[in-house]
Amino acid sequence: MLHHCDLCHIDLDRITVRRGGQVLLQDVSMHIHCGQLTVLIGQNGAGKTTLIRALLGQIPHTGIIRHVDSRGLDIPHLRTGYVPQVLQFDREMPLTVQDYLAAAVSRRPVWAGVSKQTKEKVSRMLRDVDAAGLENRLLGRCSGGELQRVLLALALEPAPDLLVLDEPVSGIDRNGLRMFLETLTDLRTTRHMAILLVSHDLRFVREYADHVVLLEKSVLTQGTPGEVFSSPEFSAVFGTGDEEEDD
Repeated sequence: MLHHCDLCHIDLDRITVRRGGQVLLQDVSMHIHCGQLTVLIGQNGAGKTTLIRALLGQIPHTGIIRHVDSRGLDIPHLRTGYVPQVLQFDREMPLTVQDYLAAAVSRRPVWAGVSKQTKEKVSRMLRDVDAAGLENRLLGRCSGGELQRVLLALALEPAPDLLVLDEPVSGIDRNGLRMFLETLTDLRTTRHMAILLVSHDLRFVREYADHVVLLEKSVLTQGTPGEVFSSPEFSAVFGTGDEEEDD
């Protein structure tokens, strides 16, 4: 069953970020549409993470960010899910996946036990990201791919209008990366949410992205993967091959 959010698109108009007299982003304009996977690419230092932080309201910026519904009206409160590149935690801590998610979705302290209702909710969250059966796995014993699915499950609760992922698959093997991106493709289709992903794996970007934005402190070019990968701007940044970027 399809679940349609109220968001139609996010409109970024001339977003500029300055810090200490240095320009980190200059006049970035782009759209992020519902039901599409938009991918930011660019060399290290191009401003990809800076743009995400501006979008999430974590750093000051100039320019306008509008969240617009299907009628062209502004949405005052956008529900945003965020998956970071890495989760910093003590891997020797005796914390299960169920404990970690339960602590985030329930007001009841984990040390007091996890209620049956919360256990069922956690299991449903994990099933939604193809991670069923991880409930009792120690968080520190999860593989990179498993941990990213746990973080994705958390980012989807409650259901966001916009899902932002800052290079979440760094260090995951290619099979795990493909499985993760196929999960995102399914979410894009079934929940019709807007997804913004930073990625350095250009081969997977070509295969899975709907819209690609090539960033170098400003937008060099944007469009479908075919349009961007065949552009002179792409060749100038990455050369003529599809080799992976060292982000």
